[in-house]
Amino acid sequence: MDGAGRLARSLRSLRPQADLKAVAIGAAVLLRERLGLRRARAKSSDRPLLEREPPPRLIGLIEQHVPHRAGVAATVLLLLASAGFGIVRGGHVAELSSALGDTRNAIANSAGFRITAVAINGRRQLSQDEILAIGGVNGRSSLLFLDAAAVREALKANPWISDATVLKLYPGRLEIDIVERSAFALWQEEGRVSVIADDGAVLEPYLSRRFLSLPLVVGKGAETHARDFLALLSRYPQVHDVTKAAIYVGERRWNLRLKDGLDVRLPEHDVGDALAELSRLDKEEKLFSRDIVAVDMRLPDRLVVQLSDDAAKAREKPFDDKKSKKKAGDA
Repeated sequence: MDGAGRLARSLRSLRPQADLKAVAIGAAVLLRERLGLRRARAKSSDRPLLEREPPPRLIGLIEQHVPHRAGVAATVLLLLASAGFGIVRGGHVAELSSALGDTRNAIANSAGFRITAVAINGRRQLSQDEILAIGGVNGRSSLLFLDAAAVREALKANPWISDATVLKLYPGRLEIDIVERSAFALWQEEGRVSVIADDGAVLEPYLSRRFLSLPLVVGKGAETHARDFLALLSRYPQVHDVTKAAIYVGERRWNLRLKDGLDVRLPEHDVGDALAELSRLDKEEKLFSRDIVAVDMRLPDRLVVQLSDDAAKAREKPFDDKKSKKKAGDA
């Protein structure tokens, strides 16, 4: 039993040592095999499958001095340049710019910079929608990326707006103050009639009957000289109230076309004196009610009146009668 017991204990005491030795031997074998495999792979990778011929000298210099992956970068740049050329050549620059602008505005709107309130002060002729459209402000615009200076310049480019102020009040309020021009007169040149302001700016073509009561000026240059002349004419209501149109002749003097068709040719200088004389003649002599077609006041020392055809014939008839009686007496 003692022998059996001693053998059993010896075997139990040697088993862990045997296990550790076996594990160490196995690990050493695996390590040696792995290192050998790596060396073999390294040696095989060192040997190219195909022997490369020496490149030309220029190619060799390029490969030596050009940074690694420079070819990839050059290819990317070439593709971007081709895409840019295609966009420009195809006329899609505005569309691309608009798409980029809409994208950044959408991001800003989602971040809380959406325009939620608009206040427009000073408008009379233009509606709020027209002013926003002129300024380029729409439902996609964000207050963050809105160019207030560009909106102001766009508004001032409209003939109805003489000045504008644009304020951005964060996070979402836009305030626009405008100074509108007023319709002052109708201007006719070469058959076209336009509505003009008192400074001569053409506001719009004459299409609406709401401007029918405005005074009419005709001729080249009349739009810029109308304010001073019409102000002078208004001092003489006897003439002003019967005037249908003021005609600028040769860009240096005015004619008047009265409502009954009478033409009054005013002098180049001392126009106020001529209007005063014309007003006096109508008050005292009923000049505008007479059967005449034109009054010429261009000569400083005289007034020339042109009779109508009927008045001229009536005036000549007594002289013809006298001539016929004289001939009969002589006979």
